[in-house]
Amino acid sequence: MAIEAFFEGLSVAISLDALFWLTVGLLLGIVLGALPGIGSPVGMAIVLPLTLPLESTVALILLISIYSGAMFGGSIAAILINAPGTESAAATTLDGYPMSKNGLAKNALAIATTASALNGFLAAGLLILISPTLIEVVLSFGSPEYFLLAILGISLITIVTQGSIVKGLVAGALGFMISTIGTGILSPRPRFTFGMFGLYDGIDFVAALIGMFAFAEMMKLAARKQIAEETVELGGSIRDGIRSVFQHPKTMLKSGALGMGIGMIPGSGATTSTFVAYAEAARSAEDGLFGEGDERGVIAPEGANNPTVSGSLVPTLSFGIPGSGSTAVLLGGILMHGLQPGPVLFGEQLQITYALFISLFLGNVLIIAVGLTIIPYASRITEINTNVIIPMVVVLAFAGTYTLNQSWFDVLAVLLLGVLGFYMVRYNYSVIAFVLGIVLGPIAEENFFRSLQISGGDYSIFFDPTVRPLSFLLSLIILLVLLGPFLKPSLERTLDRVR
Repeated sequence: MAIEAFFEGLSVAISLDALFWLTVGLLLGIVLGALPGIGSPVGMAIVLPLTLPLESTVALILLISIYSGAMFGGSIAAILINAPGTESAAATTLDGYPMSKNGLAKNALAIATTASALNGFLAAGLLILISPTLIEVVLSFGSPEYFLLAILGISLITIVTQGSIVKGLVAGALGFMISTIGTGILSPRPRFTFGMFGLYDGIDFVAALIGMFAFAEMMKLAARKQIAEETVELGGSIRDGIRSVFQHPKTMLKSGALGMGIGMIPGSGATTSTFVAYAEAARSAEDGLFGEGDERGVIAPEGANNPTVSGSLVPTLSFGIPGSGSTAVLLGGILMHGLQPGPVLFGEQLQITYALFISLFLGNVLIIAVGLTIIPYASRITEINTNVIIPMVVVLAFAGTYTLNQSWFDVLAVLLLGVLGFYMVRYNYSVIAFVLGIVLGPIAEENFFRSLQISGGDYSIFFDPTVRPLSFLLSLIILLVLLGPFLKPSLERTLDRVR
């Protein structure tokens, strides 16, 4: 079955329609990634409702290609104007911008292009190779495990995101609460609709994604007084930059492995992987001037960013647990097109999963071709006026939202949730945890009630090791994740006394 699904997915991925939208997505992602303050979550959220007319597999290929393209595009602004277009490119500024000031901007851009695409290419290939093992793991999960995985996903993200753990849990719980608005999943009763028929279908999760990412980000961008420093001259050599990547194979491969491995951990994301890769490169280097224009300081974070995309697809497609804003939007796209992460995508619809993996593989080849071609013109992308971008994004956000259900309630949801998202960021509440609460809420609720139907109302199905050992293990991990930060100080004091 897996071999048949692979070749069926391959035929979809290399079709003219898929290749066209793959190219469009990558180009759009590169441009959005190069614009400070925009990035892949905003771009994907805007495009999401516009994918409704597309076939589901092609629509997901478009979203993933925007994500992958933005990973590379963020390095353009990071290197040229010291303002990372995406959060994951922040580590690239540490040595990328100093290289530009030293007259090696073309070298830095060529390094970023080659390292990002080459490691992304290898990671996507590895993802295809390990997919048979993933199939066996995913198909071993049932409703109780998927309910617990949804809770674990929210728990992990509230812990690993910066800020108060309590604030992260509050944000995730609030998202769960908002997901209960409307008619119940397994009952015909309306909940929290206040007699308004427009709320019977609940708050559309796509409208929530657009509001929390696109609209809120535009408010945040408009509030900034200064976006970036001045653009530097495009000096240096593209050829020397490419050669530099192959002169440091150890740094490249190590960064790629870190990127893919960290990407598989829900809640980590590309920002974590790029900084970890940069720190490891600096730690293991016997010489060098990291922070002053060392080429390895560009190779490491850029070599980790696109492998993170491949790694992040594992929990998102396998268990419906996205680890970042971009994968949260991708999960929204999966659900919007009537697909379900987990056994379905790794069972009867396995060809869709393979088509996505293969498209990611092909996309990284295209990044090399496009990235190296646009280097002489890269500075023009960063010169686009944000006063033009902001109103365009806002208009597209509202227009795209209205096309979802032709409902003004969805448009109002974008406005209100956008304002909420803006103030959540200001007061250090996790926007990602909130969004995941909305997206994962229905999945958790449905699997919770289905589990109780299976057990006849017996809650021990979630934690009895003799009935479902995997559920018991997941319940234990959730407790450790939630209680660990509070128990850690007491444990450290106890260990100090023993010593």
